[in-house]
Amino acid sequence: MNPHDLNSMSVDGLWSLHELVASALARKISVEKARLDRRLQQLGRAVANSPKHVSRARRSYPQVIPKFQNPAQPAETWAGRGKQPRWLTAQLKSGKKLDDFRIQPSFNGALRIV
Repeated sequence: MNPHDLNSMSVDGLWSLHELVASALARKISVEKARLDRRLQQLGRAVANSPKHVSRARRSYPQVIPKFQNPAQPAETWAGRGKQPRWLTAQLKSGKKLDDFRIQPSFNGALRIV
């Protein structure tokens, strides 16, 4: 069908064409969805039955000790991993250095070097 035929069609004719196309699309979409659902079920069974299927639980990571502290709010700390916190970014932009915020380790005899 060329565009000139659409221009010459009445509103009722265009609406019936729209309904025809919409129903054809709905049928095809439901058939394709059913086909994909069957395929997903097959794949799910295949993965569940395979001996390689292992539950991948997230491994535990040791707690990271904070290395930097906000002098204005001592409760705000950063371990040096991930995105820098806003308080640190603001201080660095104002000209301070990262080492100005470093937490100095205190050794109370707890560390023994053998």
